[in-house]
Amino acid sequence: MSLNVIDLIKGQLGPALVSQAATQYGESESGISKAISGLLPAVVGGMANNANQPALLDAITGSQSTGLLGNLLGGSSNNSLVSSVLSAIFGDKINGLINAVSGYSGVSNSTSGSLLNMVAGAALGSLGKYAADHNLDRNSLSGLLSDQKGIVSSLLPAGLSLASLGLGNWGGTPDLATEKVKVTSYDEPKVEVNRGGNTHVNVDRKDDNEAGSIWKWLLPLLLLALAAWFLWKQCNKPAEQTTATTDSTAVVTDSVSTMMPTDSAMVSTNKVDEDIDLNGVALKGYRGGMEDSMISFLKSGGYTNAADDAVLKDTWYTFDKVNFKMGSSTELEAGSQVQLDNLVAIFKAYPDAKIKVGGYTDKVGDEANNVKLSTARANYIKSALEKAGVGAQVIGAEGYGSKFATVAATASDAERAIDRKMAVRFAK
Repeated sequence: MSLNVIDLIKGQLGPALVSQAATQYGESESGISKAISGLLPAVVGGMANNANQPALLDAITGSQSTGLLGNLLGGSSNNSLVSSVLSAIFGDKINGLINAVSGYSGVSNSTSGSLLNMVAGAALGSLGKYAADHNLDRNSLSGLLSDQKGIVSSLLPAGLSLASLGLGNWGGTPDLATEKVKVTSYDEPKVEVNRGGNTHVNVDRKDDNEAGSIWKWLLPLLLLALAAWFLWKQCNKPAEQTTATTDSTAVVTDSVSTMMPTDSAMVSTNKVDEDIDLNGVALKGYRGGMEDSMISFLKSGGYTNAADDAVLKDTWYTFDKVNFKMGSSTELEAGSQVQLDNLVAIFKAYPDAKIKVGGYTDKVGDEANNVKLSTARANYIKSALEKAGVGAQVIGAEGYGSKFATVAATASDAERAIDRKMAVRFAK
């Protein structure tokens, strides 16, 4: 099976980057996620449509020296390499694409344009790294891009199509909205052969025989009857046919306000960095987020007064910023370390407090692999805290796979992000 380039690039556009982009541009995280979900297939489709252009292939292979992946949010804007590639693959369609994604996602045109640069930077950097790691020459890279044509349109989120983005037939399948329908005319003259072997053209003369006259009025009646039957069938379709796709429009509005893995309370976050007071020391975190909630619980005496682990086991605190790269259990996304440092600071301020680490995945994929991945990630967090000198306060780490996932496997990647998380709970 050919590599799905979109999945390769998604690893660079995870929740941590979405959160940072939302803060920087003053938009909601759901809006940023929706915009990216529309822009990413469009960018890959544009590259696939220009897979044989030397300029594009040179840009991809040359992206490794630009450090794009190290600073996607800031480094992609006004980047000459990114701008030249976008101009090459979209031409005069760029503004239409930006406007369409802005209308779909609810973000401003300015934000949509900035996100287009960021997504293009992620695509160039990811493809460049993959090509370098796998020693792909120009022909192999061109073939890899060409293979994406057949899958791009199917990966667009509900509510968007290549036509609505102004990209026509880039997905490799006919654009039904623009196809011309050929209709056979009933008024075309018919060539007939008489018994003498001579030919003549029947052009609907006034002296047609009686049978021809009958068809003149009978044919319209038949056509009217056929149209009436068709309308009746349309109006009486089973209800499930008109409602089968309603679930695909569900949008997760806050990927951090999550239901904990048991019947515990929700921890809601405003997603704005503030100073969180830790006994006189200011930690940067979200009001109502992980650090704020844990510190409030410790200050209230909730941990000290808890008689045993049974009182604590149902309340989990989800990391707001700690996220792993796609498919990895050893590489964190940019911006994750700051929250681990905050957690270390909390433990040092409350040396008697102990926790357990939990890892979770969405419902996609083999469950045994999901459990393995989530367990490895939980152990990574545990090891990181041990290296920071607070390992004695971490009494366990466990991966739950998709056991507590709430979003269907058929939902979009942005919707399923709520189930891919790391969390901790206090323990005795």
